[in-house]
Amino acid sequence: MTPMTTHMNALAQLRAGRKARRIPQLLVGLVGYGVAVMTLVESGLGAASWNVLTEGTAKALGISFGWTTNLISLLVLLAWIPLRELPGLGTLLNVAIVGFAADATATVLPRPQGTLAEIGYLMVGLVALAFFDALYLGAQFGSGPRDGIMTGLVRRTRLPIAVVRTGIEVTVAGAGWLLGGTAGVGTVLIALCMGPLVGCFLPRVAVRLPAIGADDRTTAESSSHDAASSHGRHLG
Repeated sequence: MTPMTTHMNALAQLRAGRKARRIPQLLVGLVGYGVAVMTLVESGLGAASWNVLTEGTAKALGISFGWTTNLISLLVLLAWIPLRELPGLGTLLNVAIVGFAADATATVLPRPQGTLAEIGYLMVGLVALAFFDALYLGAQFGSGPRDGIMTGLVRRTRLPIAVVRTGIEVTVAGAGWLLGGTAGVGTVLIALCMGPLVGCFLPRVAVRLPAIGADDRTTAESSSHDAASSHGRHLG
């Protein structure tokens, strides 16, 4: 993650300070993320990378989209083990809130009329998706299943978020397309732009936590000294 976030287990996340800001930020981020997802869907210009993979996998295996979503989520969570990614409140609420917010948005968001409106939905949805993704991650309550791959790889490789996220998005979209998923111009734009946008927003919205106490320090994978020394590399 960025130098302004700390790798903590669920207990340490709850014990960390500034919860009066972090909890509302987490909730707003997750609701906004769901709204952004549906805005992109309504644009009709191409699904996000993970949706393309889900569609393609469902076709290849001959099972429903919903069951495929659950299967991919399980496999993603298993991938957390070698990355030593730690779940938290944000992981749980991600599953509970994002889908609900997306469904609620679908009932009130008018369908775009014409190409310009579709492009507008795509652009607004893309920027909003990246911003709210960064917002909930910056609350430091853990990541959702798919974002955990990004945060785990960033921490392990010490590569910038933009590089890691773009690599994941392109790989997932490409795999989904090869399996028969439907990709469009929006899919390509999302895959190429999400990483740089999240990398831009996250350092600006991440909540700076008080110094970690002695008991909690063992739950963090890197100290503030390590984070400071890699500051330039993550933001570069």
